[in-house]
Amino acid sequence: MQAHFSTLVLRPWPLLATLAVLLAAASSDAAPARSSELGAMVNAYRVAPGSCRGAAATPAASLAEPAALSRVRIGPGTFIELALERAGFAADHAEAISVTGPDNAPEAMAVLQEKYCQTLLSTAFSAVGSYREGNEWTVVLARAAPPLPSETFPEWQDAGQAILAGVNAARASARSCGDRRFGPAPPVRWNPALGQAALAHSRDMAAQRYFNHKARDGSQVAQRATRAGYQWGRVGENIAFGQSSPAEAMAGWLDSPGHCANIMNPGFTEMGAAYGVAAERRSGLVYWTQVFATPR
Repeated sequence: MQAHFSTLVLRPWPLLATLAVLLAAASSDAAPARSSELGAMVNAYRVAPGSCRGAAATPAASLAEPAALSRVRIGPGTFIELALERAGFAADHAEAISVTGPDNAPEAMAVLQEKYCQTLLSTAFSAVGSYREGNEWTVVLARAAPPLPSETFPEWQDAGQAILAGVNAARASARSCGDRRFGPAPPVRWNPALGQAALAHSRDMAAQRYFNHKARDGSQVAQRATRAGYQWGRVGENIAFGQSSPAEAMAGWLDSPGHCANIMNPGFTEMGAAYGVAAERRSGLVYWTQVFATPR
C-alpha cells in the first residue's frame, strides 16, 4: 500500500503552512454506481479468459464484488488507497483502469479486455468494483488489507517514544532535506501534552476517516496543542497514513523534504507523537501524528 504524508509548521507570526500531500478524496455521498454489470463481466472473463494479447490465458479465480468498490470515485490528484478507505474498503494493494468513449458496458469491457487484460487477470487482487461517469468507465481492482497484528503493535506511548528516538538519532547528524541543508540539532524532549495533542488528532482522523491537518472540528495543530494545555511559541506537525510501524513512519517523514525539515528544525525543543487505528483494525488504516513545539 502506498503511504502518505503531510507536514505543517506554525509560528505566532507570520503563519507558515506547507502541505506535502494534496488530496482530492472520494466523496462519501457519491452517486450510486451505474455500471455494476461491469464487475460481473470482469469475473466472467477471469473464469474463461480465452486469450490475452494474442496468447492463451490462464483462468483466474472470481473476485468479490463489495458495494464499497463501486462507491469509489477517483479524480485528478486522488490517491486511490485513500479513496478506497474513504469509501469503506481497507486495501493494501489497488489499481484503477479506465476507458472513455463506449456507450455501454459490453463495449467498455471489450476495450478494457483489449488494453488491460493482464491487469484484469492478475492474481494480486481479491475484489472488483466499477462505476461510470458520462462516457468514462472505471474498474477498481483491490486486495483487502489483512487484520492488524494487535499482539505485535505497540501501545501509542511506546510508539511515540520510538519516534522520539528516531527523531533524535536523525538530529544528531547533518542532513539534507531536499535542497535544504541542516546541521546537527540538539535533541528534542518528550512532552506529555504534545503527545496528547498528537493522540487526539490521530484518533480523530482514524475515527472519522480523513487525512488532513485541519480536523473535522476546524482545529489546526496550534489549537489542538493549546487545548492539550501547551503554551507554544512555535508549533509544527507532521502526519502520515498507512504505515505499519513507527520506524516506517519515521523513514517516510525523513524521505520527504518538508517533514524532514520539521524533524531537523533546531527551533523545536519538544515533541509528542502517537497513532490512531480505524475501527476495522486493518493494516493500512493507521494514522500517525508528530507534533513539534517550543514553549512560549
